[in-house]
Amino acid sequence: MTDVLLRGGLPWGLGAPADILVRDGRIDRVSLDPIDAPGARVLDVAGQLVLPGLVEAHCHLDKTLYGGPWVPHSADDTLSGRISNDLGRRAELGVPSVTRIAALLERMSAAGTTHVRTHTDIDPEAGLRGVEAVREAAAGSPIDVRQVAFPQHGVLTNPGTAELLEEALKSGVEAVGGLDPAGIDRDPVRHLDLVFGLAGRYGTHLDLHLHDGGSLGGWELELIIERTKVLGLGGRVAVSHAYALGQLDDAYQDRLAEGLAEAGVAVVTAAVYSFPVPPVKKLRAAGVTVACGHDGIRDLWGPYGSGDMLERAMHLAYRSTFRRDDDIELALEAATVGGARALGLDDYGLAPGDRADLVVVPAGSPAEAVVVHPARTLVMKDGVVLHN
Repeated sequence: MTDVLLRGGLPWGLGAPADILVRDGRIDRVSLDPIDAPGARVLDVAGQLVLPGLVEAHCHLDKTLYGGPWVPHSADDTLSGRISNDLGRRAELGVPSVTRIAALLERMSAAGTTHVRTHTDIDPEAGLRGVEAVREAAAGSPIDVRQVAFPQHGVLTNPGTAELLEEALKSGVEAVGGLDPAGIDRDPVRHLDLVFGLAGRYGTHLDLHLHDGGSLGGWELELIIERTKVLGLGGRVAVSHAYALGQLDDAYQDRLAEGLAEAGVAVVTAAVYSFPVPPVKKLRAAGVTVACGHDGIRDLWGPYGSGDMLERAMHLAYRSTFRRDDDIELALEAATVGGARALGLDDYGLAPGDRADLVVVPAGSPAEAVVVHPARTLVMKDGVVLHN
């Protein structure tokens, strides 16, 4: 593999122009002084911001219609309506589609995403077709794709789903999912027994969708915190959406933030539509890992989504009413470092020894990169230049 030298860029967090030498797929050196690297491919990125690869921590690749003909959205604006629309039309529209998943992954890669966690539908009707389709598409992509076996239509309320979740984990799926233990499955204790049991048995991550709001959602978060601590699963558990965190009073938010941080439970938000956004600033101040993702991208749940994680970070900052640069930077953190922590990625970042997953943008600061989300001038994965 040819050495690559990025000349004069602005590595995020360094505060000054520097050279970055990439060798054998990893960052070899970062230096404020010019690096002499005979034989290296030299890329002039002077004055441009250098970021670690973007991390899409929550999406649904198997559902996407990206790259195909436009499909008018037809679901009513309720959770049950969106679930019903998805379930009723996926066969008609050929979902999941390897071709469409591959098209979306190509778009994501061009926008600088190097890691994806995708929630793949598991139910008796779909079986493991989604898992297989995502794997086939991911095999042709440079992106590191990790799947969550996701019971979109319930576990306890949908007989046969629990067995399929276990089958997915046996096949190598990296995480088990859950969905509104109270609101959908109507029995949070049994639901959490089941999904935490699977995560513990197979040594996987656990990522639960939690749309339940208010005090109900807050109570479910308490249950998740308690189980994570008792079972020693800190660093392997995430709660996606967690709308309740954006609805509770300050004192309850503070208690939950402290509990999430102590237990090692991450929060993943998509900041979509008008749904409540968890208090990112408060969570980070408490030490909670916060990540973000698109949720659905051009699918039967909604027509929006671009695959660009800098644009997604902008939506998170905007919905959080962030105006100061240091606050806006928290949204970029969620789309990079926070996602890496939530996924348990090793050797991620901009330090010597880290994997050379790099993105370069014509921006002078992290806040500008989020607000403007400019074109990517360089995308590198494991030391290989993918887009330049």
